[in-house]
Amino acid sequence: MVEEKAKVEVVVEKKEVVVETVQEDRPKTVLKQEMLDSCLFEIRDFYKRANKNLELAILDQKMKVVDSVIYLQVMGHVQEEIANKIRPELTGLIRKITGADLFSIKVELKEEVESQGPKLYTNSDKFNHLKAKHPALAELQRKFGLDVDF
Repeated sequence: MVEEKAKVEVVVEKKEVVVETVQEDRPKTVLKQEMLDSCLFEIRDFYKRANKNLELAILDQKMKVVDSVIYLQVMGHVQEEIANKIRPELTGLIRKITGADLFSIKVELKEEVESQGPKLYTNSDKFNHLKAKHPALAELQRKFGLDVDF
């Protein structure tokens, strides 16, 4: 028995692939405040249908456009983190709805300002504060014999 070894030759043809990039001749659109305001309902509806309540809370905050930059104001570090996560998706939605090409989103952390007045812990403190604002309340207290610390 003579063993024959078959020789298999694989020939790979080189095909030249030319990829043409077509640049659109249309000018780039800059985002304006009016454009953003007009698409906010659609964006909120998108997140509402997706049941993304934390993102909706962020989108309910004030958004302003200055020099094609959207300033998204958030309260606290938790909202800041969520806002940074949704930035790419939000950018895509705004581009799709408005057709604007030139804009960016910046997250602005806006801390809550503590009230300058005294902290009212007890019922007496609260009632005295209200009496100072509304003097007629003292007359009602005297007339009806109200006692806040019962």
